Amino acid sequence: MGSMSATERSLLLPVRKRGVMDMLGRLAMRAVRPLDAEAAHGITISLLSRLPAAGPGGTDPRLCVNVAGLAFAHPVGLAAGFDKDARAVHAMGRFGFAGAEVGTLTPLPQTGNPRPRLFRLVEDEAVINRMGFNNEGQAAAAVRLARLRDRADRPLIGVNIGANKDAADRIADYAHGVRAMAHLGDWLTVNISSPNTPGLRALQDEGALDALLSAVAAARQEAEAKPPVFLKVAPDLDREQVEGMVRAAIAHGIDAIIIGNTTISRPPLASRHAGEAGGLSGAPLKALALERLRDFRVATGGQLPLIAAGGIASADDAWDRLAAGASLVQLYSALVYEGPWLACTIVSGLARRLDRSGFATIAELTASAG
Repeated sequence: MGSMSATERSLLLPVRKRGVMDMLGRLAMRAVRPLDAEAAHGITISLLSRLPAAGPGGTDPRLCVNVAGLAFAHPVGLAAGFDKDARAVHAMGRFGFAGAEVGTLTPLPQTGNPRPRLFRLVEDEAVINRMGFNNEGQAAAAVRLARLRDRADRPLIGVNIGANKDAADRIADYAHGVRAMAHLGDWLTVNISSPNTPGLRALQDEGALDALLSAVAAARQEAEAKPPVFLKVAPDLDREQVEGMVRAAIAHGIDAIIIGNTTISRPPLASRHAGEAGGLSGAPLKALALERLRDFRVATGGQLPLIAAGGIASADDAWDRLAAGASLVQLYSALVYEGPWLACTIVSGLARRLDRSGFATIAELTASAG
């Protein structure tokens, strides 16, 4: 540990001192890597669910970020998809995440698409998935989230909501999700970005999005709790679509936009799984996700906080997104290749970059984006 910075030691030492359970968890995650990707993920969540709750721990105060009234200890969060059913979110601060999204959660349980539906593209440091919003439903997750709501020893928690595949009225499903989950998350995320539910991305068209966000705003107004609402969009958008989405988001009081989910595009890939259908995430998504983030920064003119996801695997990747106007970053696929301590490593790296940058805080870096 002699080569670690003071920030990294402050992140990792408290984690390791929590005992044998953490060490076993780290070893177990390595052991499951040779297994089928979905089976390995299921085992990992099962193991993590047994860990005690933990917040993100002490970090450099220069890295603190406030988004939509929420105070994040630093800008690195866990994206939705890792912990669909809110089984392990309580422990994600243990691995350095300041915030974590559960879900995507639909009103009713659904099994998702047929297996196999999750593929590691090792040569490309990428993942393809066509999961299809498989989850146990909002009611089951609500029981777990209710136990965490008033606990201080947890990261900030977002609840990512979607529509059931066979819903007769998908907009009504989102409104239901807002009413059902508003009191259980520090924020809600309206996810219209998945390519694995047929027709879902059609809600990104400006007219459909206007109707959706109107219903979401009305549902939030009806709910007893009124958390911030974020909108998660796909990276596969042109500039006209970006501008339309920004207009709708501002008009209906959306608090932040997450850019973005997986891509249906296919850059050159080396893996034998390259031809699998579904959304591509990981390293090949980096350039596209950064380009789309810049488009949203221009379109919003800084009026809405932006959250960057897609292809973030290092402190340099995170710095590039923050410098392009993101207030927060989220990661998931890179954990498969970089390991469970990636958030800690990125946070430490951001502190070192800040030392050399001339910016006093990470928020100043974001504010400097053109």
